[in-house]
Amino acid sequence: MTISKNVREIVLDTETTGLNPENGDRIVDIACVELINHIQTGKIYQTYINPQRLMNDEALRITGITNEFLKDKPLFKDIADEFLDFVKDSTLVIHNAKFDIDFLNSELSRVDKPLFKLEDAVDTLTLAKIKFPGSAVNLDALCRKFEIDTSIRVTHGALVDCYLLAEVYLNLLGGRQSSLLFESKSELGDPIRKNSSREFHEARKFLPTEEEIRAHEAFLQTLNNARWHSFLEKTNKNPN
Repeated sequence: MTISKNVREIVLDTETTGLNPENGDRIVDIACVELINHIQTGKIYQTYINPQRLMNDEALRITGITNEFLKDKPLFKDIADEFLDFVKDSTLVIHNAKFDIDFLNSELSRVDKPLFKLEDAVDTLTLAKIKFPGSAVNLDALCRKFEIDTSIRVTHGALVDCYLLAEVYLNLLGGRQSSLLFESKSELGDPIRKNSSREFHEARKFLPTEEEIRAHEAFLQTLNNARWHSFLEKTNKNPN
């Protein structure tokens, strides 16, 4: 029997002083969330970075990250090795990958570190454009489409956006992550609670009615690769 290797992916997001690294804009916040076989493990990496330049007004408004707050944060060169060690040998999952990779490579080139290749990343923006042609596909819009709770997103923070993007990514792939409430704590930051608006109920202690079974079977016909047909048939034949 062959056991397939666990697939490790890193959902990544950055916040920056502006929009263009070629104009000298820098990363101020970088975060990563680990997925194994598309499931969040709770392992994260997050740090703020002193960009050695001022935030522009729009970036300050969007992120709420002030120049005063960043003054005592480490420089990118001080965190480069630990960041690269966290993401090594993994596929990066990024929304609008070119933006973040251009910034990362700008920072890495300054400290003479290996650069990322855009073609090696999974760009969820591209996936979303394929799935929803002609529709808005920014992170907020996708969260609304997939009914993902965004109440933790008061401002644009890299770690919160990574949590949201991880759920968006799984939905774009056609599945939904197990409803899992957890607190994840980085050595570099405060706990972030992953919220859900979904309501949970105890399992029923009685069999479904014939009407419910017919409705369920009709629903299954709308799904691709529905795996519950055989199970339902067995249940109907052996209700006890």
